[in-house]
Amino acid sequence: MKCIITIELGTNGIRVFAFDLNGRVIGSLKGYYPTFHTEPDHSEQDPEQIFITTLYVLKNLLNECIHPKKHKVVSICFSAAMHSVLAVDKNGNPLGNAITWSDNRAKKEALELRQSALGRSIYAATGTPIHPMSPLLKIAWIRSLDKERFKQTSKFLSIKSYIIHQLTGEYLIDHSIASATGLLNIHTISWEPDALQYAGINASRLPELAPVFAQAGKLKRAYQQSLGLGADTKILIGSSDGCLATLGDGVKGEGHATITIEDSGAVRVMGDAVLQDEQMRFFNYLLTENSYVSGGPTNNGGNIFEWFTRQFGDFTNPFDAEQSMQQLIEEASKVPVGADGLLFLPYLLGERAPIWNANARGAYFGLNIKHERKHFVRATIEGILYEIYSIGRSLAEQRNIRSLSVNGSFGTIPFCTQLIADMFNKPVRVRQQSHSVSYGAWLLSATEMGIFKTLDEAADTVELPDVYKPNKKHHAVYADYYSIFEKLSTKLFDEFEAIGNLQQKHAVPEAPPKQKIKL
Repeated sequence: MKCIITIELGTNGIRVFAFDLNGRVIGSLKGYYPTFHTEPDHSEQDPEQIFITTLYVLKNLLNECIHPKKHKVVSICFSAAMHSVLAVDKNGNPLGNAITWSDNRAKKEALELRQSALGRSIYAATGTPIHPMSPLLKIAWIRSLDKERFKQTSKFLSIKSYIIHQLTGEYLIDHSIASATGLLNIHTISWEPDALQYAGINASRLPELAPVFAQAGKLKRAYQQSLGLGADTKILIGSSDGCLATLGDGVKGEGHATITIEDSGAVRVMGDAVLQDEQMRFFNYLLTENSYVSGGPTNNGGNIFEWFTRQFGDFTNPFDAEQSMQQLIEEASKVPVGADGLLFLPYLLGERAPIWNANARGAYFGLNIKHERKHFVRATIEGILYEIYSIGRSLAEQRNIRSLSVNGSFGTIPFCTQLIADMFNKPVRVRQQSHSVSYGAWLLSATEMGIFKTLDEAADTVELPDVYKPNKKHHAVYADYYSIFEKLSTKLFDEFEAIGNLQQKHAVPEAPPKQKIKL
């Protein structure tokens, strides 16, 4: 039987799924890798560790689920988190770690560019908000403050481009990942001259642009032999996780939006027109030509609840974290809506949409003597979802949203999904059986094979049978508390900046922790 493999290079780990040609899951595995926060605003990952984890998980899935049953892998389709930057030398060797989307070290450069006419022009051309997340700003920061690395760099790659180069020898970047760099003109689908000039590079220092259906060469012979795959196995460059999650939920046209909450989060719509916004709050990323995935991202999703669990949960070793999260959610379910007046600003990693403030910080507000741990748990979850709601409210200024779908490991926890329905006061659909990003990658692969004529036809086949209906009384409570949440997020702007400056002033750098790959 023929099958399709999808590989998602996520923020904290890799997911590998195997699908048959009818879209049914044959098997899946996940592996993990750490993110290093060695200094304030720094977020980095080891690219070689990511590559080794990718090979390990892929080989295990093939050996456990594919080869014993004589399945033939006809294609492998990649997806990845956006905004990563990895500098490599002329031989393709990494010059240090990869810088991830959550890295905020270029916040000074971002603020200056965002307030300039050039910044507005670049945003209009690229559709990528001016923020430290953007590879445009990351490369500019390296040029200014890491001059030796900039000088030695032959190419600036995304993590996915690096992994594909390791496997095939090709330097490629798909249009979706490229449209999230702040360097691609999404109207001409070519590198934007003004952005290149600002970053101080030319197009030769970036990978070659390719559509999401492109084949990224053939697997090197050594990997064909190691993985037990034929030379005819297609390696599809694929798309970004955000675009494929939107496709995987069948979102297109007016009336529907999708929410993703993994480590980070986003609210997205898909259509044939770019969302225009004078405040430069929304991204507009390409899936295919004239098909744009638009919306707003948050830095602070499930990673914040994981942080809370590790600090305040009941467990003695890292493998108990998931069970501890479940216990904390059970505690939260016993607390009234609104956490008895306790609010949480979840900005532990700064913030993107809708406030676009890299200096934003976390805070608990409204604390009184009667609050217990269970109130903090509920306030933490509600704070993460208030931020998602704030993005949705901004997006509703541009699009009529009647219903929602939710995907991502944190967002699809039933307790969280119901809170989302209550906050938005809209029905929420969800798929529990497979991961939306991976399913989107399967839809893309199936379209490339001719199973579907177009991605629109593929999206029309998506079914999300589980529906959560909103509780209007709960929505009224959340609306009252949200108004305070929204005010705090903007009123504390000066204090966010001041505490960030003090943290930078008094910071003591630490060495990256030595961690083994968790599999």
